[in-house]
Amino acid sequence: MDQNTRQPRLFGKLEVSTEFGLFLGDTRIRLLQEIDRHGSISQAAKHVPMSYKAAWDAVDAMNNLAESPLLDRTTGGKHGGGTRLTDYGRRVIHLYQALSEQYQSSLDKLAERVRELGGDDIGELQGLLRRMSMKTSARNQFVGTVTGLREGVVDFEVRLRIGAENQIVAVITGDSAESLDLRIGSEVHAFVKSSSVLLLTDPDARTSARNHLWGTVSKIHHSPVNSQVTLQLTDGKTVTAVITHESADNLELVEGSHACAVFKASSVILATFN
Repeated sequence: MDQNTRQPRLFGKLEVSTEFGLFLGDTRIRLLQEIDRHGSISQAAKHVPMSYKAAWDAVDAMNNLAESPLLDRTTGGKHGGGTRLTDYGRRVIHLYQALSEQYQSSLDKLAERVRELGGDDIGELQGLLRRMSMKTSARNQFVGTVTGLREGVVDFEVRLRIGAENQIVAVITGDSAESLDLRIGSEVHAFVKSSSVLLLTDPDARTSARNHLWGTVSKIHHSPVNSQVTLQLTDGKTVTAVITHESADNLELVEGSHACAVFKASSVILATFN
């Protein structure tokens, strides 16, 4: 076909929605590939390129939403440890690549169908597809299985299993529970803002919050006002809290120390995807 008469194509970036949840995209797949190539998150971030902090955040988010860890991390040693992909992580890359090829093929067929129906504005269709995608500002994202449902006079309590040893509780309205069509065994996404998470280090401390997740401090990022503290839980999942510098100092938080992430059941936002 002559270059001047070539038909416009639909292009899009694939976000995978499988049993792993909406957590994979082109940039994150490149990050995983570079980690596999260099054995280092910092080196991988330089080659993507993206900031070191953004790379760590992406790794935490992917591990939180995956059924099995995508990465193995080692600490210590002469060179400070490293990071490598698990076999499961490599399978996820291959799955994404295969789906991406099918996705582009489907877009080509869709564009052709639009032209057959008399449509000539492919950009308008692209805008519609963009608006249908979802993004969230919540720093903590989990995928869980509903293990308990309890209906109250006003609220509806939902219990989610997010790992072999961890679960979280959410309280939503009855209307929200009905809209989400929640059932025992169904898969649900849970979102918690990092500003809603408090940290404790005293195992004997008591709070009115329903959710207590113990873990090990994996990293601390200091900004001009606050500190972002990430705890690594079991199964490779993480939870992040944003607290003041004073609070971080009072708790004597350092990488490797134990702490508990605490947040109210009402701070958990639930979502399901058909």
